[in-house]
Amino acid sequence: MNLNFLSWELLNNKLGDYLLALAIFLSCIIIIRVVKLWTFKNLSKWAAKTENIYDDAIVRILEKNFMPITYIGSIYLAISNLTLHPILSRVVEVLVILASTILAIRLLTAIAEYAVKLYWITYHHDNANIENSINALVPAIKVVVWLIGIIFLLDNLGFNISAVVASLGIGGVAIALASQGVLQDLFSYFSILLDRPFELGDFIIVGDYLGTVDYVGIKTTRLKSISGEEIVIANTDLTSSRIRNFKRMRQRRIVFKLGVVYETSTEQLEQIPAVLEQVINQTQHTVFDRAHFSGYGEYCLEFEVVYFIDSNDYSIYMDAQQQINLGIKSEFAKHDIEFAYPTQTNYLGSLLTDLQDIESEIMKVQT
Repeated sequence: MNLNFLSWELLNNKLGDYLLALAIFLSCIIIIRVVKLWTFKNLSKWAAKTENIYDDAIVRILEKNFMPITYIGSIYLAISNLTLHPILSRVVEVLVILASTILAIRLLTAIAEYAVKLYWITYHHDNANIENSINALVPAIKVVVWLIGIIFLLDNLGFNISAVVASLGIGGVAIALASQGVLQDLFSYFSILLDRPFELGDFIIVGDYLGTVDYVGIKTTRLKSISGEEIVIANTDLTSSRIRNFKRMRQRRIVFKLGVVYETSTEQLEQIPAVLEQVINQTQHTVFDRAHFSGYGEYCLEFEVVYFIDSNDYSIYMDAQQQINLGIKSEFAKHDIEFAYPTQTNYLGSLLTDLQDIESEIMKVQT
């Protein structure tokens, strides 16, 4: 069989070289297809067995971002066996590096996003605002990955990365000094996002300000106060302050005092703790702790009462306290126990005696 046609030459390459390149490309495509079919089939079975909604995303990530990289590698492997003009060879190399870098960056950012979602689902499954947290963190990760990818691309294209990084470092220092406050708020924003001292919808108190968290931004956090106005607080102020988060309060401890008149008998005083316990136990969402005759006040005998509310809802607490107050009022009336109020008693016995003596002396003089 005459195979002289394989020696035909075109653009410094024989026909056999072109056929070999084509064979290498087709072989790579077949191998990639077989591996893809086997791998994705097993990954799909694994994702179907899990309840995590993000597990299906790993299959789409690999199919959308990793497979194009393998195809580009197959094309480059086939072309590398050919003898190309230096300019054409450099163009092909640059295009392959550019396409591969972009696809690799997209793959890394997709994997990073998947990892963040998986972490949040695994360790913060009770977070009602998970989507807001993820949507705020992922863009920052993408920026970092793209910056690293661009530096890698420039280095492979022959640029002097040391000079570029040095110039960026000087410019970065200047920008950092000019925007120090903004950068502090930005880092505080990531601290809030990762540490989660509060979330959207939480009722918090920061210093003299209190309200419901309505928005968490890169620089500021906004609260909706009880009176309705919006309170804007810098993120740096939040991370450097002591925050009281009432949304995460599982139980509210309530302490209140009441006083009865000094004329209350000892038997009645002994009955009061039991009466208070009965009233509180009959109230919904409450758990009685203690009630004691705590001391002698200026105008009353003082009792201290402690109980717990099994809810962080302020309205439930006020409803329970109102019911307790009404119950105490009713029970005290049944036991003839009087509440104390500010009073003042003046004792005039000695003064009346002196007046009577003076009056008698005056009568003696007149007689």
